[in-house]
Amino acid sequence: MRNQFSSHVSLKGSEKKAPSAQKIGRVNKDEIISVTLKIKPKNEMPDLLKASVNDKIIPLTREAFQEQFGASLLDVEKVESFAHHFGLSIIESNLGQRMVELRGTVNQMEEAFNVQLDSYKQDNGEQFRGRTGVIQIPEELNGVVEGVFGLDNREAARFKIRSLDGKFDNMADNTALKTANSTFFANQLANIYNYPKDATGKKQCIAIIEMGGGYRKQDIVNYFEKIKLNVPKVISVSVDGGHNHPTDANSADSEVMLDIEVAGAVAPDATIVVYFAPNTDKGFLDAISKAVHDKHYKPSVISISWGSNEARWTQQSLDAFNNAFSAAALLGVTVCCAAGDSGSDDNVGDGLVHVDFPSSSPYVLACGGTKLNVDSNNKIISEVVWHESNNSATGGGVSEFFPMPAYQNKAKVPSSLNSGFKGRGTPDIAAVADPSTGYNILVDGQMMVFGGTSAVAPLMAGLIALINEKLNKSVGFINPKLYANPGVCNDIVQGNNITVSGNKGYVAQTGWDACTGNGSANGIKLMDVLQ
Repeated sequence: MRNQFSSHVSLKGSEKKAPSAQKIGRVNKDEIISVTLKIKPKNEMPDLLKASVNDKIIPLTREAFQEQFGASLLDVEKVESFAHHFGLSIIESNLGQRMVELRGTVNQMEEAFNVQLDSYKQDNGEQFRGRTGVIQIPEELNGVVEGVFGLDNREAARFKIRSLDGKFDNMADNTALKTANSTFFANQLANIYNYPKDATGKKQCIAIIEMGGGYRKQDIVNYFEKIKLNVPKVISVSVDGGHNHPTDANSADSEVMLDIEVAGAVAPDATIVVYFAPNTDKGFLDAISKAVHDKHYKPSVISISWGSNEARWTQQSLDAFNNAFSAAALLGVTVCCAAGDSGSDDNVGDGLVHVDFPSSSPYVLACGGTKLNVDSNNKIISEVVWHESNNSATGGGVSEFFPMPAYQNKAKVPSSLNSGFKGRGTPDIAAVADPSTGYNILVDGQMMVFGGTSAVAPLMAGLIALINEKLNKSVGFINPKLYANPGVCNDIVQGNNITVSGNKGYVAQTGWDACTGNGSANGIKLMDVLQ
């Protein structure tokens, strides 16, 4: 008679290639690690990409979502029985997030999931845990478990930021600001882009996802005193052991401070909750899930400035993240994602075009970049595609994984230049991202100038917070209404994001394009169509 949990099957979409690093041996069998298992929903979630469904949906409370679309208790109990069988400890079971987090030794994890975990070393000396091939799960969990995250802890994503001179170094206040062509504080951009002037983000919560770095409270106080705005309330939340850990301006601190200061300068009375997590697929997914389902702080908008080219992700990761964003849409939460900073190549270098994920999810607002020039009265003189070099240009293109959503049917999205696949086009919207017309940011005591689509995501998040306050509701998944009303954006018709040899990439044109989407948003016009 076959024993329970003795027969395994391959977990769909879990296959991973060997890391491009030096293998240095097996992982210590006694090392303690944690994994997150994503569980299927008890009921099939409505497809908000269908216009007939999206038009009728009313945002759910987090309690109602858990009741309708959370994991079933029976499925969670199956996973807990599996954990007990292999001697794994249960850290947390969360029905709303549809997850069970387990902890155990490497030896226990290898036996439970039929994998081999090896140690790898990168050129910079950093070591990580990696695997090759598929994860296997017991037959009893087939169709119950949709993904397993955390066995492999290689770096998942990079922050999408560019400094004025293309690198992080000691750019003091005067040097940075004098070198710049024309730089901005985000509250100035709110005026330039016609954001609502009689709103401050009051009673709104903006979530920011970070996978490294940190902030110093005194920097935040000094920055907002400098620009004569209320100091926003900033709260840090630890996910998977990640925490607020500032070091210096040459680190991910620059990303953290950019996100906080840009969102806060647009919506200074909003509460900003920063979810810090390790830079792994598990950490990234857990942070997003935590923010989406957070019943305490209840963010209505999430800003994500981290990502990686779509080809780097496993199918189970793409599916799990996309499901989290679909849940956000059902909850009325807007998710703003940076579209990338290396043009059509997206920092791959294989002669093909690529888009950045998670901005390629059809449930997020993908944020591209422009170069902006204004006159002395802050009126726009010109706005073109941001493209200064192959490593300083807005991302954008066509997904190789996600089909084109119905809301893009009239946008004339081209087929993939690689495969001909009719995929989701990115970005959806844009704003200034060129560091030469970038953002003045205080980080680790230094005034610096940054650009990148990293800045556009929190800028859009701040705008959504203002709109939510003005309309006294959460506008949530705005893409269908945005594409139905492209005139709410300033159309960008000059420039390109071609950074792949052979002239592969995309050119700005009238209407939507794969450089700046529908263009840069006129805040009040956008608010009017979201009522």
